[in-house]
Amino acid sequence: MAATTLDSPAVAARPAAPELVPHWIGGRAVAGAGARLAVLNPATGAKLREIALGGVEEVGAAVASARSAWRSWADTPPLRRARVLGNFLALLNEQRDALAALITSEHGKVFSDAHGEVSRGIEIVEFACGAPQLLKGDFTDQVSTGIDNWTLRQPLGVVAGITPFNFPCMVPCWMFPLAIACGNTFILKPSERDPSASIFMAALLEKAGLPAGVFNVVQGDKAAVDALLDHPEVRAVSFVGSTPIAHYIAQRAASAGKRAQALGGAKNHMVVMPDADLEQTADALIGAAYGSAGERCMAISVAVLVGNTADALLPKLAERARRLRIGNGMQSDAEMGPIISQAAIERIRGYIGRGWPPSPGERRALHCRRSRAGVLARSDALRSRGPADAHLSRGDLRPGALVRARAGFRRGSRARECASARQRRGLLHARWQHRA
Repeated sequence: MAATTLDSPAVAARPAAPELVPHWIGGRAVAGAGARLAVLNPATGAKLREIALGGVEEVGAAVASARSAWRSWADTPPLRRARVLGNFLALLNEQRDALAALITSEHGKVFSDAHGEVSRGIEIVEFACGAPQLLKGDFTDQVSTGIDNWTLRQPLGVVAGITPFNFPCMVPCWMFPLAIACGNTFILKPSERDPSASIFMAALLEKAGLPAGVFNVVQGDKAAVDALLDHPEVRAVSFVGSTPIAHYIAQRAASAGKRAQALGGAKNHMVVMPDADLEQTADALIGAAYGSAGERCMAISVAVLVGNTADALLPKLAERARRLRIGNGMQSDAEMGPIISQAAIERIRGYIGRGWPPSPGERRALHCRRSRAGVLARSDALRSRGPADAHLSRGDLRPGALVRARAGFRRGSRARECASARQRRGLLHARWQHRA
């Protein structure tokens, strides 16, 4: 009877409950009771998983667990701590493909980019395995009469990391392997957009022999961040993300007496001189502007083309941008995956609209394709309209590049924006003219 009931069409048609991405507290997965937030595959729009947003209660439990584990972990010889990280390194190498595929499913970057990210994380874990040598102190005999001097490197205690969506493996690996190797216990607050990599690595650390409570994960949003910043037992905080939030983290952490490092957004300019190899330049600019869908702080988002370089380079960029293969990151031929979210694509459209209000008959240089509910987009290079385009070079993560063409201005001359904008092969042009 039971078998008949389970096999009935009504039961078979019932949709499966989405997988829950848990917190990791005290060496085990904890479901949490907070509000649920969907985790989507940006290539398809499909709901992959859910997270339960943590807050003061979950942060308090994680801090208590980390604090309880800290003394014994700090007293563990550095060599034995490094051996645990060595075990973790071996497991990370074994599971790099699975971790990269997980990142692609939630972030959208192509598999090769995700694989490269995991490799960068692995390199940092390798470095952390050498911590015993780095933790050696110094001793100086007789710095003054009857006075010797020595230095000791000692762990702080419970420390935390707050990391962004664009590198869910590499950026956490900037933080927790070294913190753990130095004898601290760690609480990670990953991005709620792609949270599964953090739990994947937590499980590998547990398998590697890391004691319960040394590494913890709290899923959440601003409430979890504020709880970490305000908790008196959290001694230090490391953050990577946007510049406004970096200011917020640094100020709130400092007001609570915590050590803080807060890395904000970065925007990079490529200056192309008239004697540059334009084929090599075009390839480099396309890779830097569109790699990882432009969602990385080391992307080249502004190209400054000196002299007559623009006329020769822009058609090459247009041709390469048009040939760019955009699709699901797990497709072997995909060169660019989807933007992380619909909100991000709307923000990109807004930038293009502000940078170039189109005249009748002209179309925007934003090409969108949709795969079911997913967002696959390419924003082509914008030819700068001048100082009014300053907002386009700020610290946002998006594909494409703002192109500024600069001729050699004579003393006393000034740039005047061309009255009409035109489009050449998918690129927006607003020519700069000069007059005395």
